[in-house]
Amino acid sequence: MIRTLALLGVVTGAAMTDASIVHAAQWQPPSGIEQIALWPDTAAIARPEVRGEERAVEQASLVAGQPWTAVEDVVRPTLSVFPAKGANTGVAIVVFPGGGYNVLAIDLEGTEVCDGFTPLGITCAVLKYRVPGSGEHWDKHCNCRRKPREPMALQDAQRAISVLRSRAGEWGIDPHKVGVIGFSAGGHLSAAVSNEPTRRYVPVDGADAQRVRPDFSLVLYPGHLWDGRHLEQVTNLAPVGAATPPTFILQAQDDPVDDVHESIVYYLALLKAQAPVELHLYAHGGHAFGMRPTAQPITHWPALVETWLRAIGMLPPAR
Repeated sequence: MIRTLALLGVVTGAAMTDASIVHAAQWQPPSGIEQIALWPDTAAIARPEVRGEERAVEQASLVAGQPWTAVEDVVRPTLSVFPAKGANTGVAIVVFPGGGYNVLAIDLEGTEVCDGFTPLGITCAVLKYRVPGSGEHWDKHCNCRRKPREPMALQDAQRAISVLRSRAGEWGIDPHKVGVIGFSAGGHLSAAVSNEPTRRYVPVDGADAQRVRPDFSLVLYPGHLWDGRHLEQVTNLAPVGAATPPTFILQAQDDPVDDVHESIVYYLALLKAQAPVELHLYAHGGHAFGMRPTAQPITHWPALVETWLRAIGMLPPAR
C-alpha cells in the first residue's frame, strides 16, 4: 500500500524530493493503444469520493532514476489494450497498478509492465480502476483503515476479465489463458479477484456472461492480506480454496511499506488449500520497483515469471 504520493519515492530508495506536480492532465495511453470504457454509460456503478476531475500527475520523486505518474480521482474506469508482439500465444494479462487504492501508478506499475510482457506474445491490458477509496485503504484523516461500501476495485477487476474474454476473437486471446498481475494494492486486488467466487455486481451486458476468475495470478509486494499478528489466516479475501488459479508471489524482505508477511500469509493459505503457488522472496528490493531495472537481484523477476508461465502451460515451452 502507498499511503501518500511522496512515500513511493522513499520506499524505492530513490533520491527523494517533494512529490511536486510537474504536469497534470487526464491520462491517456501511448499513441496507437486502444482505450475502451470499462462499463457502458447505462451501468449504475458506484462513484468514489473524488476531490476533482481525473488527472495524471507526474511526480518529482524518482524510481530507478525516473519520475512516475499518479492517476487520481478516477470515476470512469477504462481498459487500455496493448496487442501481443511477434507470435501471439493467446495469453492475456490484466495489469492492476498499485497506489494504496487512492491513486494509480499508471506507468511504473501499468504501461511499463505491458511493455515487458507484449514481446512474449502476450496481450496486455492496463486497468485504470476507480480511485480513491475503492478497496481497503489507509485514511490519513482518521489514521485508520477503511473499507468501501461497494467493492469498486474488485468490480472493475471482474468486469475487465469478462470484457477481455468477451472480445477474445477480436484481440486474439484464448479465453482460457486470461490472467492478472497486480502491484502493492493492485497485488491485493489480484489476490481478491482470484478468490472471489461470485460476480460482485449486477450484469450489465453480454460480456458479463463470461467467467470472472482469472486463469493465473501474479501478486507482487501486496498489502491488506495480513492482520499483523497471525499467520494462520489471510485477511480481506474470500476464502482461499483449491479453485484459486495458479499463483506467483514476489516480494522483498526489506519492503518498508507492506511487510513481507503479507506475501507469506497468502502463500501459506494457498499451500493449505492445495492451490498451485510459487513464492519468491528477496533480501533486498524495497517497494514499488515495478519493472524498472536496478542493481538488485530482484530486478530479474520478469524472467522468473516467463519461466513460471511456461511451467503452468500458459506459454509454450522454450525453444
